[in-house]
Amino acid sequence: MLCACVDIGTNTTRVLVADVRDGRLTEVLQQRVFTRIGTGPVIAPGKIAEVARVVADQVRLARSAGAEGVRVVATAAIRAAVNRDQFLDGMTVDVEILDGAEEARLAFLGATRTLGRELPGVVGVVDVGGGSTEIAVGTVAEGVRWSSSFLVGSGALADRYLRSDPPSGDELHAVRAHARDVLGAREVPRAECAVAVGGSAASLRRLVGDALDAQSLERALTVLSGAPCAEVAERLAIDAERVRLLPAGILILDAASRRLGRPLQIGRGGLREGIVLDMGRTL
Repeated sequence: MLCACVDIGTNTTRVLVADVRDGRLTEVLQQRVFTRIGTGPVIAPGKIAEVARVVADQVRLARSAGAEGVRVVATAAIRAAVNRDQFLDGMTVDVEILDGAEEARLAFLGATRTLGRELPGVVGVVDVGGGSTEIAVGTVAEGVRWSSSFLVGSGALADRYLRSDPPSGDELHAVRAHARDVLGAREVPRAECAVAVGGSAASLRRLVGDALDAQSLERALTVLSGAPCAEVAERLAIDAERVRLLPAGILILDAASRRLGRPLQIGRGGLREGIVLDMGRTL
């Protein structure tokens, strides 16, 4: 059964179409567009119109690929916007705004069911987005036991602190302190293994491989902040906007890893994969 998800995030709008059979997922197509809604309290009318066009195009793409069901969801940037109703009214399709708990549940499902290996014991999943970070802890068999949504994301911290190109040491220090303060405000259960999902984690795979420990994260931070964004983007074949956001994403991942007490394994799937797997259970 072909299922599709369109995910409207703080930084990007993405579509995933996948074949779901017997609880397994096979990707058919995926597309990403940097729409950069941002983390301000008001989404500009021009940005609403831009996102509406992208979403409509991605829904058509999913339907043309044969998707039987298409679920369109929005996350932190729309959750927090004071004009969220205006945003929803501006869309040409129905959009569901996920709360933090549901976002964490679905990211946990996508991460644990697509990694390609067994995850015994207690698993922590970290989903770093542009406007928020979700941490979920549970087991593959029972699902999420504990979750929390933290108001800290790569886009929010980059916009607030990273004004230089490349970012200065003082700017990076401020991001690190902010991320640790926010994620340190709540008790997070310890995990026996941990998985990182989201755009920041996925982009780091080509730099450091599949494992994100303190040393590899610092190594990636040095590379990404060692030259102007355009130069790093060309050298690494990563979108320049992603290069700008990645230092903040890395420092959030580092803070989350410390809270869980484990290095992070980069996942193969997250929120979108969790949504299509969830759809496959009910359609």
